[in-house]
Amino acid sequence: MGLNLEDLKKEAYAASKSNKKVVQALKKKKGNVVDALFKKEHEKAFKCIDCLKCANCCKTTGPLFTNKDIDRISKHLKMKSGKFVDRYLKLDEDADYVLQSVPCTFLGADNYCSIYEVRPKACAEFPHTNRSKQLQILNLALKNTEVCPAVFEIFEQIKTQSK
Repeated sequence: MGLNLEDLKKEAYAASKSNKKVVQALKKKKGNVVDALFKKEHEKAFKCIDCLKCANCCKTTGPLFTNKDIDRISKHLKMKSGKFVDRYLKLDEDADYVLQSVPCTFLGADNYCSIYEVRPKACAEFPHTNRSKQLQILNLALKNTEVCPAVFEIFEQIKTQSK
């Protein structure tokens, strides 16, 4: 898994056609089969990937913040929810709360998250490759091949098994 972050987006773009074919093939399988495949490859990928050496997700994308996330994080920061929203968040085109800017405000130079124990649910679940009902989020997984080296590797392994 020697893919560096500079090459990730380029490699993901080059693999996008074959990855889209994988998604189409997976959509024809039973959900539990797809879930098991992703779970197995997720576990293998994350034995080799150290998120603290990467943090590309925190550097290049921002999570959605639910009302529960906002309440939990603002309480942790000893702020009123409204002040937290004003300081850190904005509404996107879908009227969802997202970070005002990336990289994430809470990401340290050491790639540690200063609110890790209360981070948004979207962060806690990223890259979503070990959850059930993968069929419902295959397009998200495909998009995440451009952000997360582990997801890219998961797709590469699934392609190898499909041949």
